[in-house]
Amino acid sequence: MTNSSTINSATQSQLQKMRYQFEICANSVDSAWNGMRAGAHRIELCDGIPEGGTTPSYGKIALAREVLTAAKLHVIIRPRSGDFLYSECELLIMEKDIEIARQLKADGVVFGCLTPEGEIDVVTMKRLMKKAKGLSVTFHRAFDVCKNPQKALRQLIKLGCQRVLTSGQKKTAEDGIELLAELQKRAAGRISLIAGCGVNENNIARIAAETGIMEFHFSAREPQDSRMLYRNEQVSMGGTVTINEFEYPMTTERRVRAIIEAIE
Repeated sequence: MTNSSTINSATQSQLQKMRYQFEICANSVDSAWNGMRAGAHRIELCDGIPEGGTTPSYGKIALAREVLTAAKLHVIIRPRSGDFLYSECELLIMEKDIEIARQLKADGVVFGCLTPEGEIDVVTMKRLMKKAKGLSVTFHRAFDVCKNPQKALRQLIKLGCQRVLTSGQKKTAEDGIELLAELQKRAAGRISLIAGCGVNENNIARIAAETGIMEFHFSAREPQDSRMLYRNEQVSMGGTVTINEFEYPMTTERRVRAIIEAIE
């Protein structure tokens, strides 16, 4: 017979599991679908994964919205790779992309702007936040290349961003545990921190335990072999950048489940 202490322990464990939120960085509708089926709460849809993520196409957003019946859809708004200092032309593009995301019924958008000095560009952020009114806003990993993360966090809270995606200004979230833990305490429930970059089944439990962060961002991708029978491997579509043209990464249900189970 189960005693009351066992029941209370089980209840507390279940409540702890329910508080964690998992966001999949999806490079395709297939990846988004697999992430949702495996239990992800939110999908960050993007193109250009090797470049850190760029704005996905109209068709990709539209189809993802159709299939994501049990997960939120957030669209990255980033017109190019590289830094986060944008020209007026690029900002106009971003505004139009936010409006497209809204029209296609995305739940949120993901963007970030910095000044030449490495500070949060408060003026530009207010401009884009106004355009995104009514949508959930995540400030992405531009945060990890800003000069003063403590000041930046205060500014993002004041701007009204719902969350910030960060690796603690290190190459991976595991390497950034010290700063992540500090920022989580500073956030004090006023903004959600999402630990992202390099989060996997081998380190997610440690990151959670040592930082107190409850939201996690990962891709859980595995290489998929091309179905092409004829292969000319002498030609690269990237010009001087050589990649395997007959392999592509995709989020898999197996890996998403493995990462979630590793923390739960």
